[in-house]
Amino acid sequence: LFTIVKTYSKNPIAYKYIKHGQVIEIIWTIFPAVVLLIIAFPSFILLYLCDEVISPAMTIKAIGLQWYWKYEYSDFINDNGETVEFESYVIPDELLEDGQLRLLDTDASVVVPVDTHIRFVVTAADVIHDFCVPSLGIKIDAAPGRLNQVSALIQRE
Repeated sequence: LFTIVKTYSKNPIAYKYIKHGQVIEIIWTIFPAVVLLIIAFPSFILLYLCDEVISPAMTIKAIGLQWYWKYEYSDFINDNGETVEFESYVIPDELLEDGQLRLLDTDASVVVPVDTHIRFVVTAADVIHDFCVPSLGIKIDAAPGRLNQVSALIQRE
């Protein structure tokens, strides 16, 4: 290392301080960083505003368990004073009827009103699941110990 430094310092051709192009290098480093910050700040604000549901008319909690889902209508109470909840199992292949979709149709379906803001709170009890309603374009992961939410405004029957 000493030899390299000694040889480099005695070499008349090598520059000790390279100043060629420093200004342009600073500009093309700082300018894109500033542009990215200007774009990122409003994007993060918009991202979090789009994810927030201000006041949904109803909330449905979906809990993913192995091979079935459990749903809770937390805004509604049955005759016993408990929240309305039920379990939904996938229909086995041998019991599928014409027009039913394999791995998508279930024995009990979630019923939601039209033209109503709905918040789905999704979690899992055991492993990672995927809550999706393809016809509405809703897809969200259900992970144990984490509450994810998605909102929907259903405008068709």
